[in-house]
Amino acid sequence: MSGKSFESESVGLCRHRRDVLKALTAFGLLSQSSAFLRADPAKNPSQLGLRLGPAEPFSFTLLKDLARRRAAAPYSPPPEIDPDIIAQLGYDAWGEISFDMDHALFAEGPGRFPVSFFPLGNFFHKSVAMHVVANGTAREILYDPSYFQMPADSPARRLSPNAGFAGLRIQEARDGALDWRHNDWVAFLGASYFRAIGALHQYGLSARAAALDVAVAGHAEEFPDFTGFFIEQDETRDGLTIYALLESPSLTGACRFVLTRDKGVTMHVDQTLSIRKPVTRFGLAPLTSMFWFSETVKPTAVDWRPEVHDSDGLAIFTGNGEHLWRPLNNPPRTMVSSFIDQHPRGFGLLQRDRIFDHYLDGVRYDLRPSLWVEPLGEWGKGAVQLVEIPTNDEIHDNIVVMWVPEQPMTAGTELNLAYKLYWQADEPFPSPLARCIATRLGNGGQPGQPRPKSIRKFMVEFLGGPLKDLLPGEKPEAVLWASRGGFSYIFTEAVPDDVPGHWRAQFDFTDSAPADTNDPVEMRLYLKTGNKVLSETWAFQYHPF
Repeated sequence: MSGKSFESESVGLCRHRRDVLKALTAFGLLSQSSAFLRADPAKNPSQLGLRLGPAEPFSFTLLKDLARRRAAAPYSPPPEIDPDIIAQLGYDAWGEISFDMDHALFAEGPGRFPVSFFPLGNFFHKSVAMHVVANGTAREILYDPSYFQMPADSPARRLSPNAGFAGLRIQEARDGALDWRHNDWVAFLGASYFRAIGALHQYGLSARAAALDVAVAGHAEEFPDFTGFFIEQDETRDGLTIYALLESPSLTGACRFVLTRDKGVTMHVDQTLSIRKPVTRFGLAPLTSMFWFSETVKPTAVDWRPEVHDSDGLAIFTGNGEHLWRPLNNPPRTMVSSFIDQHPRGFGLLQRDRIFDHYLDGVRYDLRPSLWVEPLGEWGKGAVQLVEIPTNDEIHDNIVVMWVPEQPMTAGTELNLAYKLYWQADEPFPSPLARCIATRLGNGGQPGQPRPKSIRKFMVEFLGGPLKDLLPGEKPEAVLWASRGGFSYIFTEAVPDDVPGHWRAQFDFTDSAPADTNDPVEMRLYLKTGNKVLSETWAFQYHPF
């Protein structure tokens, strides 16, 4: 527990925008199956309304070959579609556009997951080519403005006849209902951005295919675009497969997402990435989320709610078997923390706090999904990197987590990567140890005595695991480490709420740095009895007030 497995740095960065905070619940799009999709379309003549391009051979191997060829050529950005009109399709105007779900792809099979599509708009102005895959061939789904319903004066009526689509979502019937039109469980929308619901039927945090040069001073961050989707339905499986072509100035790639609808959503992701030019911070399996404030630190009267966040912590299962929990911060400046590892077993952004009264908000932050990354195969040396960006509102995605390989990515390099994404209520492979459930800060020192500004009191709560099995009178020991400063008034106690295995560690921390320092303090804590570790490791970044 030396504390040498992570590093921190402070850099400048503009904020991420949560442009689709509410959008994914608002829209559907597209069209019906055809003779290409149905063995006997004569039995369902309404399916013939879909406009499809000619059939072309398709496989994941062919898609990877296409990505390699494009990587060898100069980058050509996606064309701007009617930019003056798109600029008029802000959130409100975009929200007035709807799609007749009678025309959704796979509305009558095969399988049980129709696919609908998003329209272009000011926030989602890049057109993505859509294709349907069957029997080793792919046909483009040709855009038709008649698929949309919109007000008579909507600017979207003036878009080009071949404007195209912004993204897709996957529908389902739920909770015994027969109508799938109002429920979706996966959405791809905007650059390489995608989301899925968890076991509690809520969207929350998101993922991307890659994140390049995020929070690198002097470099523009780059999120490669999905420029083409290929959709394959399998009526024998509880899900479907999405193939995607990925392009940006620095790379091209071919991605395969095998989607399974289980208690949440599981995605088996395969990627082949061809590097066009060097990248300083190459982020793989990136996750993005929002954290404004929690029980740890809340500015006075900044908001009426006790907590506001899509995720409250980063969990890491290291290659050597250690379980780490890093509570998220809303820092005073952009911070990057690196948790150095080799062959990580998993990491993810979790929403552990599931108590409604801790949020009091009708948008149900208590139901937001947790997202876990399980590497498949050996990922080698690198680091799980956490980027935290200051925010003063809940509309910004200000948290990024990603795997950054130690080996530099140079032009001409090809990277093959496989992993699983678990969108669930909790991490899929929880530690048998007690887990951290809350971090609380307050003034240090003793009641009734002067409270020095350099002393901060911490209360860190743990629950479950071996703590439930402690004998009467047996107390765990708090093992502490900090990058500077010292600890005092250290003790542990059972939380007096009659919940078995609910303990807290309390300590005062005295900072040894000058009052004007800007450097944060890295801390670690775990509980033990004798040589037996009882809890995961709490890893916290403290910013002195």
